[in-house]
Amino acid sequence: MEIDRAALDTRRNQIAAKHLKAPNERPKSTARGIHHYAIISSDVERTVRFWQDVLGFPLVDMFENRDLAGSTHFFFDVGNGNCVAFFDLPSVNPGPYEEVLGGHHHLSISMTPENWLDARGRLEAAGVEYHLDSGTSIYFRGPDGERLELIADPLGAMYGHVILQ
Repeated sequence: MEIDRAALDTRRNQIAAKHLKAPNERPKSTARGIHHYAIISSDVERTVRFWQDVLGFPLVDMFENRDLAGSTHFFFDVGNGNCVAFFDLPSVNPGPYEEVLGGHHHLSISMTPENWLDARGRLEAAGVEYHLDSGTSIYFRGPDGERLELIADPLGAMYGHVILQ
């Protein structure tokens, strides 16, 4: 099926004209930030090794998941008071990762250029396949197939384009 890019561009521009306000006209967000983003893990030990040892995000807490007896809920510090959390679901078979409407596409985590280069080296040393894009983004899959991105752009910017002011 061929994509009508002109029609998609027109539709995108219509939505932006209707909803996107200039920075000085936007209301302030009602949120303080992302408390945590939760992902399902098939193996707690493997996930901890990957997120802490390869990506460089410290494990900061671990306790039983209140929603499922025997399940572990564990958190990694990804900076600025934000966490990525995981659940293992030992009595549930959630199936393999797949993209679905309303589901996870990828999680992008900002790092300083120096930390980004270090993480890239650790990904390479661990044999993790990745795709480098625009010189600042590394796309790869986590231990359970989840799509992830490490980006060397600062928070509020993407590929030199300011998103938040």
